[in-house]
Amino acid sequence: MPKDTLPKLLRRNYLRYGRDTVAMREKDRGIWKRYTWEDYYKSVKYLSLCLISLGLKKGDTVSILGETKPQAYWAELAILSAGGVTVGIFADCIPKEVEYYVTHSDSKFIIVHDQEQVDKVLQIKESIPLILKVLYWDEKGLWYYDDPLLMSFEEALSEGQRYEGSHSNLFESVIEEGNGDDLALILYTSGTTALPKGAMLNHRGLVRAAKAVEEVDNLSDRDTYLAFIPMAWVGEQVIGVACSLYSGMAVNFPEKPETVQENIRELGSSILFYGPRQWESVNRMVQAKMADSVRIKRFFYHLLLPLGHKMGEMRLVKKKPGLLFKFLYFIAYWIVFRPLRDKLGLSRIRISYTAGSAISPDIIRFFQAIGVNIKQLYGSSEMGLVTAHREGDIKPETSGIALPGVEIKLSPEGEILVKNEGLCVGYYKDSEAFQSKTIDGWYCSGDFGHIDEDGHLIVIDRMEDLRELSNGRKFSPQYTEIRLRFSPFVKDAIAIGDKDNDYVGVLVNIDMDNVGRWAEAKRLPYTTFADLSQKEEVIGLIAEEIKKVNKSLPDWARINKFINLHKELDPDEAELTRSRKLRRTFLEEKYGDLINALFGNEEEYDVETAVTYQDGRKGSMSCTLKVTSL
Repeated sequence: MPKDTLPKLLRRNYLRYGRDTVAMREKDRGIWKRYTWEDYYKSVKYLSLCLISLGLKKGDTVSILGETKPQAYWAELAILSAGGVTVGIFADCIPKEVEYYVTHSDSKFIIVHDQEQVDKVLQIKESIPLILKVLYWDEKGLWYYDDPLLMSFEEALSEGQRYEGSHSNLFESVIEEGNGDDLALILYTSGTTALPKGAMLNHRGLVRAAKAVEEVDNLSDRDTYLAFIPMAWVGEQVIGVACSLYSGMAVNFPEKPETVQENIRELGSSILFYGPRQWESVNRMVQAKMADSVRIKRFFYHLLLPLGHKMGEMRLVKKKPGLLFKFLYFIAYWIVFRPLRDKLGLSRIRISYTAGSAISPDIIRFFQAIGVNIKQLYGSSEMGLVTAHREGDIKPETSGIALPGVEIKLSPEGEILVKNEGLCVGYYKDSEAFQSKTIDGWYCSGDFGHIDEDGHLIVIDRMEDLRELSNGRKFSPQYTEIRLRFSPFVKDAIAIGDKDNDYVGVLVNIDMDNVGRWAEAKRLPYTTFADLSQKEEVIGLIAEEIKKVNKSLPDWARINKFINLHKELDPDEAELTRSRKLRRTFLEEKYGDLINALFGNEEEYDVETAVTYQDGRKGSMSCTLKVTSL
């Protein structure tokens, strides 16, 4: 039987490893729980049979709403084993967003994590009449809920076992009936410019993507992977779900996202996937804590980091260092880099990935310098995984070369065009929109890029986001923003420029934690985020960070003015997508008056913001933002 579906891979691993090999580990209330491949398989089996008994049919869609946990993996494989289609929903979606995904996808069931997610579903219950049942796996706080729509995982597994009694071998037969062309996933696009679209991925594409990654990085059942990236994102679906099934590597689940670094230290995972924002956050934390550390630590860190950068550069191109340099790096490793990696939970990492949006090459260089093998991937829900860095051929400014089975070329305008065996098969209920993006089998990515002489793909920005200034010169906002986010004091930035102005301006989101620590060290009192952001000393701090970035930018793209925003950008206010990308068009409209001030002659701008308190009361906040020229 060809292993062309994810459930077939699961059954293969169950027969190969059984109860002797750990497939998953989860930290729950301070204790690590282990699940063998037999445990994994049986949980999927009984959950799948329960869904079938409740009315799930081949081709039906089922939404999963929750954090990345073993139960979410079981739920997905249970749906797929029954011939269903999984719809991924980000756990932090508000009820209105959940309603859109559930109704647009025609979901028949929803599988949720905990009380928080159950409450969201019950709040929109009247708007989702197609839902037959809501299953939940964390019972805390739900003991006295008596809505007939609800069913616990414990009940579902028991029901599946009972159903098997009268339907023996049904589970195995439905798995065998599946084929690679069956639809597996509907993953919604980030919706940066319009309503999210449901990209449909089949089993064959997911299996081929996992095979390509395994070939490139030699993934095996000796590897362990740390899973905490949302399953509504294609990166987790390929690296976490598909690759673990294809290679047999074990999957570890942290207790919660906030304990990732602590939990990864305990288990020493060899494969890690952080989004760019996570890598940026870790980098900011390292820089800020080093600035606050004792003098002797700062001395050795700044003395030996250049050695690390030199070794990192040689490692990227497989150049062998001399004996003296090896000795010096050995000292640097034991004094600085090894303790730092251990503190970050990265001491046993063999390969770490980043994808989802652009990342500063300086971030990659920094982690390579301390010995963390970080590689960049490029892809999307529609394209699947397209490129990856290879060992000994890592260029920090690129996304690597095409994966096996993938072709890349550029349009005359510089748009990246892709042919991929793992390409999605269309948008759910919107085939015309997908066809409009496909020309002669080539998918038009909407990304502006370049392919260098070694075949490496350089992704510069979205085609629609490139900006032209009044002097006719073009600049990439994203290029500027990712370099600003390398600063420990900048959490986010929005670079702005247009044909009416001859310079670039920036709206800056300070990093509250790091700037707060800096302010405390300087004995600078503050009360709120807004108060801290407008302190003269903080504005001066950000100005210095921008000046550093300006040195790496072309003359015409350098930042002339900036404003520190009075609040953090928030996905719940539609300022960011759920994968933390800027909704650029929305932001430029929302902060239009502020942008006008940025390009006007004002030195200050008064702003009033609506505030919703924890008890539901609404109010407003007024403050004066300073416009700073460099």
